[in-house]
Amino acid sequence: MTILRSLCTVLAVSGALLAAAQLAPSDSLFNTDQVVQVDLDFGDNNAFWSTLVQYYENDLGETLLGDVTITDQTGTWTYYNVAVDLKGNSSYSHPGNKKSFKIDFNDDIASQKYHGMAKVHFNNCWSDPTFLREKIFFDYCKDHGVLAPRVLYANVTMNGTFWGFYNLVEAVDKEFLDRWIDDDNGNLFKAADNFGMGGGGGGGGSAEADLAYYGSAQSSYTSRYELKTNETANDWSDLIQLLDALNNTTDAELIEQIPTRMAWDGVLRSLAMDNLFGNLDTYINSARNYYLYHDSTTFLWNWIKWDANMAFGAYPAQGQNALTLSPTYVANNRPLMERIMGIPTLRTQYLNAYCALKEDFTNAYLDGRIDALVELIAPHVAADPNKQYTLAQFNSNITSDITVTGGGPGGSQTLRGLKSFITTRGNNLSGLLDCTAASVAEGVDQPVLRVYPVPAVDRVEVQLPAGANMADLRLVDGMGREVLIEPNAGGFSVEHLAPGIYRLTGLTAAGPVTANLVKR
Repeated sequence: MTILRSLCTVLAVSGALLAAAQLAPSDSLFNTDQVVQVDLDFGDNNAFWSTLVQYYENDLGETLLGDVTITDQTGTWTYYNVAVDLKGNSSYSHPGNKKSFKIDFNDDIASQKYHGMAKVHFNNCWSDPTFLREKIFFDYCKDHGVLAPRVLYANVTMNGTFWGFYNLVEAVDKEFLDRWIDDDNGNLFKAADNFGMGGGGGGGGSAEADLAYYGSAQSSYTSRYELKTNETANDWSDLIQLLDALNNTTDAELIEQIPTRMAWDGVLRSLAMDNLFGNLDTYINSARNYYLYHDSTTFLWNWIKWDANMAFGAYPAQGQNALTLSPTYVANNRPLMERIMGIPTLRTQYLNAYCALKEDFTNAYLDGRIDALVELIAPHVAADPNKQYTLAQFNSNITSDITVTGGGPGGSQTLRGLKSFITTRGNNLSGLLDCTAASVAEGVDQPVLRVYPVPAVDRVEVQLPAGANMADLRLVDGMGREVLIEPNAGGFSVEHLAPGIYRLTGLTAAGPVTANLVKR
């Protein structure tokens, strides 16, 4: 794939996201919100559950084989000898046997995949009465140019017994990388699941995935990150070089180097997205729940989101109120955030990304989406005998805060209502963040190209920086191919475009500026 590379731009769209314009087998599943039926059969193994629990506690990579039949809107599919294992950390404390788990379709039979996917995760929506936090958040990410898994829903039975209503979540693996980045030969690192008390500035965490530099020895990082690809080669030198650059370059060097090392706009948007949605069980606070992928064709690092059941302010971060959280919040020992906020140019780029994301963070944009999903899942939530919270709590938490016991440390916990969080967070941000060009730029003359709405259906409007002309605009698809557009009256039609993410480039005296265009 030909990747166009642009240096030192405010909204330099990640080459990783451009591959979204392509179609993949999984699109036939995820392009329609639905509840699929998953029936696991472990034969006459009456001890299947105790075996799954024992394997989880052993933590030796053991898996239990079984057969699975999945019915979705495309048909019914049966797979034999799939590998099943329980997963999760805090989510494992979900009451009863409704634990999160994953299915590996490819573990025993190399060619066996479900809609082109080798693995699928099933999350139990721990600490989320609405069953919607992860779904709404990840959908918003994808609609706004941030790499994240796709989410559906599933009713799950095991050996004929209804086990519960789950989120069905796309795995971040080689299939994910092929789908969204069009490259799977690079190193994929996952932030290790460390549950010390160091998250969010609490201090004391001994092995956080904090992006700090701890020297050139690979052994200094193996408790902080997990290598998920190229395990045989087991070469972490690229990650160590990145961390060295993030921590040890001068400000001027970092400004120059960061767009050549990371898919920078995607990174900024991902970090800002967590702050915007109060998703604090992530790098910006707990230093968990993210992936880094080193594209072997562009040599850029891509940031990929993971595990968002604590979005909308559900994570009880020490001393932090997600409703009033500063857009420039920096937890203790988060070097990447410290450099971004400490270097005016990078801070400006971050705030520009934040402001672009914030435009659609409104009840007008999100409430209809929430209502449609509630209509889809409410009967299934009601039928789930193993859900963590009551149906009344499900209904209330869609719109309002509720106080619950369990689901977090310290006994009782306030879980923010989805719609009320959007209202209050949005109002508070209006007083914390001025997104006018003058205030965001903070005195830095930085050209910005803006495209809206995101996503677009039939037409986009374009806001050009000073000195740029509509006639110079150029649009390329996920394969780097130029797509014909006819700019007029401050925008152009996108009706002829296939769904996906494109890169729009304009020219200024200071060089090219780019923005992402998302076609629904």
